[in-house]
Amino acid sequence: MEGKKIETKSSFFESKKAMILCGAIIGIIAVVLVKLGNPANMGFCIACFERDIAGALGLHRAEVVQYIRPEIIGLVLGAFICSLFSKEFQAKGGSSPITRFFLGIAVMIGALMFLGCPLRMVLRIGGGDLNAIVGLIGFVAGILVGIFFLNKGFTLKRNYKTSNFDGYVFPIFTVGLLALLVVAPAFIFFSEKGPGSMYAPIIVSLIAGLVVGVLAQKTRLCMVGGIRDAILFRENNLLLGFIAIIVFTLAGNLVLGKFNLGFVDQPIAHNDGLWNFLGMALVGWGSVLLSGCPLRQLILTGEGNVDSAVTALGMIVGAAVCHNFGLASSGTGPTTNGQIAVVICLALLLSVSIVNSISKKNA
Repeated sequence: MEGKKIETKSSFFESKKAMILCGAIIGIIAVVLVKLGNPANMGFCIACFERDIAGALGLHRAEVVQYIRPEIIGLVLGAFICSLFSKEFQAKGGSSPITRFFLGIAVMIGALMFLGCPLRMVLRIGGGDLNAIVGLIGFVAGILVGIFFLNKGFTLKRNYKTSNFDGYVFPIFTVGLLALLVVAPAFIFFSEKGPGSMYAPIIVSLIAGLVVGVLAQKTRLCMVGGIRDAILFRENNLLLGFIAIIVFTLAGNLVLGKFNLGFVDQPIAHNDGLWNFLGMALVGWGSVLLSGCPLRQLILTGEGNVDSAVTALGMIVGAAVCHNFGLASSGTGPTTNGQIAVVICLALLLSVSIVNSISKKNA
């Protein structure tokens, strides 16, 4: 009987109902966070929130995007606690860590060209931002390129079991961030204007992150995985979660009068279609090579995956690089430096894809 109970529990979280319920809860939480103070169409954004954390730690000095986001802390700790209780925590790493670090930087450069991660992309769609539809098309195109190389044998090699402490390091780091947020010492930077100054109450944001972290850990929610599985295996379970996020975000925005359909006058967004497309193509391609979107990387980090922790650190460094060298877009559009950086990163991804496909054939 005990075995049957465990099997039933596992099968529920892998079911379509679970994915739709997960997406519905995330969509509702995202709308509530915006209502309580987060920037518009930004109940969650992994890239933007990691950028704010980088700024709060002084890794960049863009004064409008500096804040330690409790949502990121909650996502990691929620996945960590859940994986410990379900005995799914397993410390492992060693799968091309330096490559993953630079891929994390590249993904962040693409995300800040578009001004959002895949999760914010669907939240923007739910808010009526048609620029996010252009981003979605680019995202799918990037995933298709990544799938092409997967079919050619691309791999970043296997990972290996390591000490549990290695898996604990990043969750401990997030606890340290929470302490810095609460204590607010003088050496931590907090925005007084701009998106970084807009946030929901700390306890609400932390609880929201914990809930989403648990849900994403149990359902394996991943935007890249959803599109990849739909294309490769005709399996749409993961995709249903993101469709539900859009539907419930749309409903919430309509109820609150926050829905704004169009390409212009969208919050923290620009309407340069080419670079919205290319930015998200970079994110999609890079995420396929990394085996997960930015959200999934944080969840895997909570489960003890050291390679995903390296990727997350790469994204934080990437955010600092973007703002220190003028690569990040703004509401007025992309910068020339950012455009050059995206092209360089696309060339990097092509090189990584080819080399790691050839090495597989020669292995």
